[in-house]
Amino acid sequence: MGKEKILISACLLGIPCRYDGRDNKIESLNLLQQQFDFVPICPEQLGGLSTPRCPCEIQGNKVMSKEGKDCTREFQEGAEKSLKLAKQWNIKTALLKAKSPSCGFGQIYDGSFSKKLITGNGLTAALLEKEGIRIFCETELDKFLKKLYNEIDN
Repeated sequence: MGKEKILISACLLGIPCRYDGRDNKIESLNLLQQQFDFVPICPEQLGGLSTPRCPCEIQGNKVMSKEGKDCTREFQEGAEKSLKLAKQWNIKTALLKAKSPSCGFGQIYDGSFSKKLITGNGLTAALLEKEGIRIFCETELDKFLKKLYNEIDN
């Protein structure tokens, strides 16, 4: 039996795909690659946005750049392509980047570009959850690991 596949925000694995061209690498994830197969995604890039790019936040039902450009279509396309990959690989769990307008789960920025957080989900996280995929953010790494290891033991 193969290793369980986990959909993961590419920036968490050290891939420089954030809006500012940097990454959010979590070193401890290297150890988990022995037990799980990570399928890295960057929904913004999948949707056709470049790196680096202007920061975006959700404002109502749109995703807007700090410069005022409507990027909703690109974010929706990235979410749909991420879901397609998850289905293609029969993925049941995702580890995503907190607060992101794509990957944030539970809390996202409020759309004012002031770093204020509100309750909500990014477009990709919302779509994946709607399709039954369990979502965790890197801020919940302990919870994520407990859930996965409990399933392995049972």
